[in-house]
Amino acid sequence: MRGAIQRCLGMLLCARLNKVDMAKAPTPTGTYDDVNLILRLYEMRRESRLREARAWFTAKFHVKTMEEMRALCPPGSAEEASMRMVVSYWDMAASFIAGGVLGPELFFESGRELLIAWIRVSPIVEEIRQTFGDPFVWHNLEKVSKQYADWLNARAPGSYEKFAERISGIR
Repeated sequence: MRGAIQRCLGMLLCARLNKVDMAKAPTPTGTYDDVNLILRLYEMRRESRLREARAWFTAKFHVKTMEEMRALCPPGSAEEASMRMVVSYWDMAASFIAGGVLGPELFFESGRELLIAWIRVSPIVEEIRQTFGDPFVWHNLEKVSKQYADWLNARAPGSYEKFAERISGIR
């Protein structure tokens, strides 16, 4: 992540100082606002409870049905809180992209953990939407994850599928 941010900031800084002819320079893929928002999201991920929840989610959340989710994350449990914390965090981050507040390309350079969240909840998303009577549960996460997958595959065909296969198989 640091490299992408440094490249973007360097290009923008050089352009501001008129040291680079921007007609010859690569087009920046983000803005200062994008960088600042990504850094804020990163700072939030460093919070100890969210860090703990992310570690648990990555290691333990491998469910295929609501029944499995309820067994792993009983209502009111620390596991349920961790699952909700992780998924709502990534759905919130996705809402910034879906809403046009954050440019996707710079985020996609460093935010692959969003895809982990989507890959892990995607088997149960339709069942959750039906259970709660809300067709928009995790809608932003789904929408941006599909965008992200397309972006990855445009850069390296089949890379999203390989990533998803690896993440789905980790136990």
